[in-house]
Amino acid sequence: MPSALTIRLQIEAALADRIPSALTPGPRILRPMMPTGIDSVDELLGGGLPVGALTEMIGAECTGRTSLALSFAAQITRVEKVCAWVDVSNALSPESAAACGVDLARLLWVRCGVASAKQGPQHSESFTLPEKYRVPPTVKKGLHGGGMGSHPRGEAKGMDDAVSGLLRPAVMTARCAESQRNVRAENEVFKPIAREQFTSEPILRSSGASGHGRPWSRIEQALKVTDLLLQAGGFAAIVLDMASIAPEHALRIPLATWFRYRAAAERTQASVLLLTQYACSKSSAGLVLRLTSKDPLNEGTTVLAGFNRRVEVSRQRFAQVSAGPEKVVSIRKPPQRAGIATWRSETAWVGRR
Repeated sequence: MPSALTIRLQIEAALADRIPSALTPGPRILRPMMPTGIDSVDELLGGGLPVGALTEMIGAECTGRTSLALSFAAQITRVEKVCAWVDVSNALSPESAAACGVDLARLLWVRCGVASAKQGPQHSESFTLPEKYRVPPTVKKGLHGGGMGSHPRGEAKGMDDAVSGLLRPAVMTARCAESQRNVRAENEVFKPIAREQFTSEPILRSSGASGHGRPWSRIEQALKVTDLLLQAGGFAAIVLDMASIAPEHALRIPLATWFRYRAAAERTQASVLLLTQYACSKSSAGLVLRLTSKDPLNEGTTVLAGFNRRVEVSRQRFAQVSAGPEKVVSIRKPPQRAGIATWRSETAWVGRR
């Protein structure tokens, strides 16, 4: 009876044309890491955040998501690389970013939903219309405007509609021999949207963009900008800040969007950071960090000095696993263990102690 190794070689030889190395596991690729600048977090993650993958940071308000992302952006710009920050809610403070060590000259800040009417050229005081557009055109004389005008038959074609539009339906009914139908304008009725219909609506809509309840326009703009940045390349890190977006709106983004970001990040070797309140990227995220706040730090009795932060690893696909003395890595998936680390964020007016 042939051994298992012989059968395996025979199967791979038979399928070599269609499926090369059908029964041979692929080599394990260890992703490079980029440090975050926080020693306890880097030690927990085995070096930092993975390069060429999607990292999602989850947490409520004031849990340290932005502080951790700014610390990572500071490490990116410190090695003379370019970072992009897609701000969905226009909540980033440049002063705080500079205080964290971010080189603002190497940071592209995309502010979504801040366009105003004064930014257009028609409302600018320095904008002047060219002379050729302000001078009225010359009157063409001769037959049909000098041979270049329209035909008289075409000019008289819309005469009936123009005359009928000047008369009201009541006047037309009294004067015309033929009976005319009175057209009564119906009042607009706005019906409330049912909950079942609300969940089946399209994910991104332009209506209600100005309100804070349904920020579809800003979310759509942020997703398109992130797509363009990933396609253009050249950015070592792209931060998609959706921390101020409610979970019911962020969860309506299709999973295909995050899968597309994951593939683009792997192709361009860019670190994509997603800041949310609830996990929405699912299996597309290579690393998921859940952040919480502990006790505040007080300077004396009245001055807030900072917070004690807590970070937990909920998902880590590219964990650095040691092969052992025999240099053999098991093909089985290692068990997922939630690691926990603590760190401290201090306010800018207190400084480092």
